[in-house]
Amino acid sequence: MMITPVHRFRDIERKPEYLQPEKCVPPPSRASLGTMWFIRDGCGIACAVVTWMLVFYADFVVLLVMLVPSRDYVYSVINGTLFNTLAFLALASHFRAMLTDPGAVPKGNATKEFIESLQLKPGQVVYKCPKCCSIKPDRAHHCSVCKRCIRKMDHHCPWVNNCVGENNQKYFVLFTMYIALISLHALIMVGFHFLYCFEEDWTKCSSFSPPTTVILLILLCFEALLFLIFTSVMFGTQVHSICTDETGIERLKNQKPTWEKISGWEGMKLAFGGAFSLGWFNPFSNLSCKSPAPAEAVAAAPASAIMTQEEIEQFLARDVAVQVLHE
Repeated sequence: MMITPVHRFRDIERKPEYLQPEKCVPPPSRASLGTMWFIRDGCGIACAVVTWMLVFYADFVVLLVMLVPSRDYVYSVINGTLFNTLAFLALASHFRAMLTDPGAVPKGNATKEFIESLQLKPGQVVYKCPKCCSIKPDRAHHCSVCKRCIRKMDHHCPWVNNCVGENNQKYFVLFTMYIALISLHALIMVGFHFLYCFEEDWTKCSSFSPPTTVILLILLCFEALLFLIFTSVMFGTQVHSICTDETGIERLKNQKPTWEKISGWEGMKLAFGGAFSLGWFNPFSNLSCKSPAPAEAVAAAPASAIMTQEEIEQFLARDVAVQVLHE
């Protein structure tokens, strides 16, 4: 059997023992898996807790320092309702982004039976991750924190203690958007409250002492300004990635697209689960878009990179090229 010439650094791929299919434990059945996804990472859990505490601090200052002591009842009700609604949506989006499977590839599925079930055609290549022993779909990357390969992985965010991937990017975008909105709203209210206190007696514009009020407002102003800048940048980056159909990892690697790009408005509809509606802004709505089937998620390799080897053919009993990637 003829072997297609390949780069000399791929010689290791010609050794069938490197695949080690016998060491890949088949993934458990879906019936035995829990429905909750949660990453047990100390740093990520700490960052997630800090995120919630900062939102609660902002709500405390907005309500008890600025709105409750205000003499304008309508102003307090409108701003209090708006701020708490946005804060609730931000925390709900954070919760969904943290506890939603970002698109993890089944662990340990690099087995002979699974590869044969893909019914691959000659000229296709499957990628095996040696770290989690998984057959990697196109555009999947291994996360060292989640210890899984994630489909369309953009990055791992410690603030949501999860990867941002195919299935939870919508919730991460909503989280950054709502945090940016409550940060802007808090900054505006702090500015109006300072003006009000300068015109009136400081002892009457807050239920706390003047020094305490000033310290609480300055801390809120600093927090709001910092997170407004950070989340606005993240929101813009994520929307740009969706519209260009290019993840953060692919952009950093300057990876040439081997997939058919879905750009612009179509990319937004795919990421948010359908045509534009209020459901786009709802963190409780589930995505209606379907992930590609395993056979469709396998990357097609250029002819010059295909290696049809006698040893691999004997192992798989079909013409399949197997390429081992290190990440």
